[in-house]
Amino acid sequence: MIKTIGIVSLSSGILGESFIRFESDRGVRRLKEYGLDVKFMPHALMGVDYVKAHPEKRAEDLLQAFRDPEIDMILCAIGGDDTYRLLPYLFDHDELADAVADKVFLGFSDTTINHLMLHKVGLSTFYGQAFLPDICELGPEMLPYTRKHFEELISTGTIREVTPSDTWYEERTSFGPDQVGMPLTALPDHGFELLQGPPAFSGRVLGGCIDSLYDLFNAEATPTCLPCARSTSCSRMKRTGRAASSFWSPAKRNPRQKSTGRLSNTSRNEACSRRFLAFWSESPWTGPTPRSTGRRWPRSSTGPICRLFST
Repeated sequence: MIKTIGIVSLSSGILGESFIRFESDRGVRRLKEYGLDVKFMPHALMGVDYVKAHPEKRAEDLLQAFRDPEIDMILCAIGGDDTYRLLPYLFDHDELADAVADKVFLGFSDTTINHLMLHKVGLSTFYGQAFLPDICELGPEMLPYTRKHFEELISTGTIREVTPSDTWYEERTSFGPDQVGMPLTALPDHGFELLQGPPAFSGRVLGGCIDSLYDLFNAEATPTCLPCARSTSCSRMKRTGRAASSFWSPAKRNPRQKSTGRLSNTSRNEACSRRFLAFWSESPWTGPTPRSTGRRWPRSSTGPICRLFST
């Protein structure tokens, strides 16, 4: 049973902007209706500019949320495009490995990269709703399919079965106060579609945002960001702000890296692929099991809120 939720801004800091306050208040009310206590981590509401300029503070918030014994679940505010910049502050000195505890971690989109970080230190996580786009939904209520799985997660700590939604919705074109109480346009959903292969299969599932996953292997290299440059083990390169690959396996600076921070397109793409394959051929974490919080979460689940990786 989840009792206290800690909200973090690990990518965009939009949750701290004044024009979002009415949405944030709406989400907090919904969480409290479930009997949940809500903690915003110290820098989660500092706004777009501050959060973007201080990836080290975002990392501090994540570490603090794991260390706080009152927090049962860590909920991401929203996605974004640069959560990869937290890497040196979480891995240079095993900060994340030392802090991680057996808690529910939930978010989607750019948060895919955070899921991969946590998988690397041995924690199974849930790829699913974020606070602002889902819990703060402007319609009369949370979308039914969203609400169903969120309620199961906070009451049981897992998602046991996933079936397709009967409905999908057109995206909003406006998110102003005038949209409060306005329902989304609903359309019928036709369930899962098998694109190829047999209908029954098994194997390891790599989940998350396809755009973020693609950026791990894109061949367009641009200068390394300053926070990454400070890390002696970092050979991450940036394209759209989501590229990050060195957490797949320990990496040294490529000797072909020029003073501009660039790698040739071919060398970077090959290096990323090699690290990816090496990562999946080894166990994700050889260190200690994440610190127990006294709870035992069931370990099997897939779906709209799902265990992104099982360890």
